[in-house]
Amino acid sequence: MADWSKLPKDLLEEIARRLESAFYLLRFRSVCSSWRSSVTSRPRRLPGRFPFLTNHGICATSLGFHLSQRSIFLMGLPNSRNQRDPDRWLVKIEEDVPGRMHLLNPLSRFQLKPLPEAFPKVLDLSKFRVFELGGEFVLHYVHFRPFGNGNSLGDDGNLYMEKVVFMCSGSESNDFVLLTIHVSGKLAMFKSEDKRWTIIHDMPSPYDDVIMFKGQFYAVDGTGRTVTVGLNSNLSLVANPVFGGDKKFLVESSGELLVVDMYLSIAAPGDLDDLDVDDEVLQMQFSGCLTERTVRFEVFKLDREGKKLVEMKSLGDRVLFLGDDCTFSASASQLSGCKGNCILFTDNFFYMGSEEECVFKARDIGVFDLDDGSIAPLSDYPEYSKLFWPPPDWVASTMSEYSDPFSINISRHANADLVDATDANSA
Repeated sequence: MADWSKLPKDLLEEIARRLESAFYLLRFRSVCSSWRSSVTSRPRRLPGRFPFLTNHGICATSLGFHLSQRSIFLMGLPNSRNQRDPDRWLVKIEEDVPGRMHLLNPLSRFQLKPLPEAFPKVLDLSKFRVFELGGEFVLHYVHFRPFGNGNSLGDDGNLYMEKVVFMCSGSESNDFVLLTIHVSGKLAMFKSEDKRWTIIHDMPSPYDDVIMFKGQFYAVDGTGRTVTVGLNSNLSLVANPVFGGDKKFLVESSGELLVVDMYLSIAAPGDLDDLDVDDEVLQMQFSGCLTERTVRFEVFKLDREGKKLVEMKSLGDRVLFLGDDCTFSASASQLSGCKGNCILFTDNFFYMGSEEECVFKARDIGVFDLDDGSIAPLSDYPEYSKLFWPPPDWVASTMSEYSDPFSINISRHANADLVDATDANSA
């Protein structure tokens, strides 16, 4: 049998070049000293601060944008090959600046805090079975503090609260391209080599979502019209409109690009009677209010040759996740006995309070079952609820003093942001 530690350096370099995720690159480098030395540079760092797209709504105390990256991981019991293990944990990890990380709700922008008292101070990913299900990029304002307190990052007032997609221009350079949706509903592109934002003035209807799929930027507008976006800002139609719903999402699933159409309805105060809600505070928050309520979804698959979207009646074993800044998918078998053919999505109808006031609220996530067209809060699906909160007991019981390369020091305090990440160079 060949000794994998003696693979040719040029072959290892070629393998490492194809690893788009920094997480998998770090795992690659930790295999042995020869694999680590084959990739001499650290994972590509995200660009530093860069300018706004000119807009009169910009806060005068802001210094520009900072880009952070978040990864969604599905964690399982270590050394287990049983896909129907009783517990899996879904978590989002953000590195907003080098060496500072946070745990977040997988479908929102909010941190998980305070963490349970028994939660380990160090989360060593090398001690678990870890699957990276998706990733997202987020633009933050860099706020200027005029009294010597330094600068800070924030989302408040952000013009770019929709999804941001990121592409490296080449493997040998640090050039990059960003695509996002401007507050106007138009696409906006930032190219590092140009050092400026460009508005793409092609908008039969405001855009709803953007995604990177098989090395290309895609965007979908409110009618379902789907386009590819070239690095020269040219748009190419790949699917004609389908109309119908109120908000479109782009999701990659099993190598296919899907368009998910969300239908909304105005929910009157009396609709609360349909929900099993005993919390007096929630009853008061709903009283006299109107809110949008998700009532159903339709799912389409992109047919590029026919330039159309083909409706799918079933997702089979797949489960789709529609988050604030990211969409991703998984097979039900990966999710430890969860039901397939479902869509998980965020919906304020299930919870009207501030998520920042609590660790996690199941009421702000809904589950749509394509089998019967029903919608229910996450709390009605115990198998799915366990994916989110609280963390399984084995997360704490598995951890010991860390010495492995993928350790993440988790801060326990809401006002303490610092988290340390150690890569394979320290091994």
